[in-house]
Amino acid sequence: MAFVLKQSNSYKWPVSFKLPVDGGKFEKQTFDAEFKRLPQARINEIQTDVQTRIKAAERNELVDNNITDISIANELIIGWEGVVDSDGDAVTFSEAVKQQLLDIPTVASAIIVAYFESLAGVKTKN
Repeated sequence: MAFVLKQSNSYKWPVSFKLPVDGGKFEKQTFDAEFKRLPQARINEIQTDVQTRIKAAERNELVDNNITDISIANELIIGWEGVVDSDGDAVTFSEAVKQQLLDIPTVASAIIVAYFESLAGVKTKN
């Protein structure tokens, strides 16, 4: 198969994470994120910023690069499928609802992990 130089601006990839529930247990959650296809230069910037933050944390230092899991996930995700409300009805993507999603603990981190797994060619688990 020939490589097509012009790629689409986005692609969908599954995101999985666990949320704590009653009884000291976790419940697996999954949805398909629509990821913005970033240029390699921006991916490198994100990786550098994250590595800087990790190294500073190891030294108990603060870094003024303003990068957080939520800011990265906010940049990456531009849509979704499989997000529903408490009645099981599909939730339409919007910036306001995206912020609600990203405010749930562990979700932003799971989005970032899924994005980098997609770049690394890691197969999704069923």
